Amino acid sequence: MKRTLSILALASFALAAVPATAALQKGAKAPAVVTQGALAGKAYTFDLHKALKKGPVVLYFFPAAFTPGCTLEANAFAEAIPAFNKAGAQVVGMSADPIDKLKDFSRKECRDKFPVASASQETVKAFDVALKRGDKDTGLTDRTSYVIAPDGRIAMVHSDLDWREHVKLTLDAVQAMKAKS
Repeated sequence: MKRTLSILALASFALAAVPATAALQKGAKAPAVVTQGALAGKAYTFDLHKALKKGPVVLYFFPAAFTPGCTLEANAFAEAIPAFNKAGAQVVGMSADPIDKLKDFSRKECRDKFPVASASQETVKAFDVALKRGDKDTGLTDRTSYVIAPDGRIAMVHSDLDWREHVKLTLDAVQAMKAKS
């Protein structure tokens, strides 16, 4: 009951929150990120620079693990991972959640298909993804997806609290990148 009330409170709070406008525009250089991540319940160090050596990275920020929209978004990304892999892209979810919560989320909702990582306040600020309510920072990340090209430049950005278009738009962007190469 307590968890249900917490989820409902967070959901209503998120609906009242105003998403930040992503400061990183197409063509901007992505900030460096080195942080703790989790894949299939196991912790590891995520380094954006090293990940980009393997190809484009879809770095999607989400407000909080195990909330309704974030769970649905993670499930949708998990289902689309074969298509992202075929396009040569990696998917990494990020939130301000602690790593222990993300370990569990990576197993249950990301279905062991892709990693999630903990966004520090420095990372949240660098990517301008702080979810605000009025002028007040909520401590959560906005729902913003970036497609980052191997050269470290932003190839696409989509910022919307509604999770439903993030997978489609990021997949379209990485498929277009692959078609051009």
